[in-house]
Amino acid sequence: MRVAAPPISGHQNTLDGLRAVAALAVLVYHVSADAGSLTNPDGARWLFNGGQLGVPVFFVLSGLLLYRPWAAAVLDGRPKPGTGSYLWKRALRILPALWVLVLVYMATLGRGHIDDPVTWAALLTLTQTLIPDQWWPPLGPPELGQLWSLAVEVGWYLLLPATASVLGWWALRTRSPDVGVRAKRLLIAIGAYGALSFPYTVLMFWPGHRPGLGMWPPRYFAWFAIGMALAVVTVWARLDERRPVAELCRAVSDSWAACWTAAAMFFVIAATPVTGPLWLAKDLFWTSVLDLVFSGLCAAALVAPVALAPAGHPALGAVLGNRVMRFLGRISYGLFLWQLIIIHPWFVQTNRLHQGDMALDLPLLTVATIAAAVVSYYLVEWPVQRWSRRRAERRAGRPAERRERVPAAPRPS
Repeated sequence: MRVAAPPISGHQNTLDGLRAVAALAVLVYHVSADAGSLTNPDGARWLFNGGQLGVPVFFVLSGLLLYRPWAAAVLDGRPKPGTGSYLWKRALRILPALWVLVLVYMATLGRGHIDDPVTWAALLTLTQTLIPDQWWPPLGPPELGQLWSLAVEVGWYLLLPATASVLGWWALRTRSPDVGVRAKRLLIAIGAYGALSFPYTVLMFWPGHRPGLGMWPPRYFAWFAIGMALAVVTVWARLDERRPVAELCRAVSDSWAACWTAAAMFFVIAATPVTGPLWLAKDLFWTSVLDLVFSGLCAAALVAPVALAPAGHPALGAVLGNRVMRFLGRISYGLFLWQLIIIHPWFVQTNRLHQGDMALDLPLLTVATIAAAVVSYYLVEWPVQRWSRRRAERRAGRPAERRERVPAAPRPS
């Protein structure tokens, strides 16, 4: 009996559930930081520092979902994505909601800089972390500080077509018709690509500490590479007639409880000062390296059983593919975008910055952020997605007048 291989196309509700987990983890981290719980020495509040692990989970998911078409092109001979079409889809997915957020911020909390073209240009183009000596802190305005990771993602998006071309060129240098040979070469190349994060980290500290380099994509190649490697394995499992790779994928997915237990262990380690201080700045070389390693291992152990599972896996579907998680996954981009513009002013305006109460503040701010994300999705993101699909249908010569329902989930980000 053949073992079912993991899906390599179409929508996967369980991956949406992981995206919701990542967005909520980042939200918990930001609430705990502004509430003062993050640095409270009492009890185990330091575990809130692990909320930063939402970022590597986002990066691994991007590597998996966005690189997968290029992996299929190398291993199965499919046409590779057109660069223009790919970048257009990424822009439509990211920019409209971001620009609405920036407009709201500049009209309210940032109106003191509303006549500053540099501020407008930096925020609208996600280059705020790259412009030195500005009025905002290194990560950007406090109410938009989480956008540093989106800036890294967008930088990686721009590099991906060239990166995929180089990786594909290396994998296809072999004359072997065996898909396994090409897949192994591709995995080796991706491993070398991910390893670039470590010499890059050296550059952050030698000859002097330059923390600004931590806001550039090469610092995080290792995390993106985890997702890219998972993409290769899923495609390989679909194509290999001997099926050992599909059997391996099924074994990993069926061991989801063990994988997630390992992820929890890595989470605890990554939350400690072993991987750096209880904030984003990594001011020592070895703690920066350990942050890459343990945060990456945590994200890999969390994502791998879900990415490698066959469609309809009962346990993972129940945990991550249920209606609540699908809904939160649908609005996860808005959860990420709108959280700090709600969280930070709440503590400032109530005069409780670093003096909050997680039992009160976390539920309240979570509900408020979900509400903002719902509005953002249905007023901005979904209409743009619907327009994009209709435009694609017209260009392909298919009927565009067909009535469309609200999709079960947005396209992966």
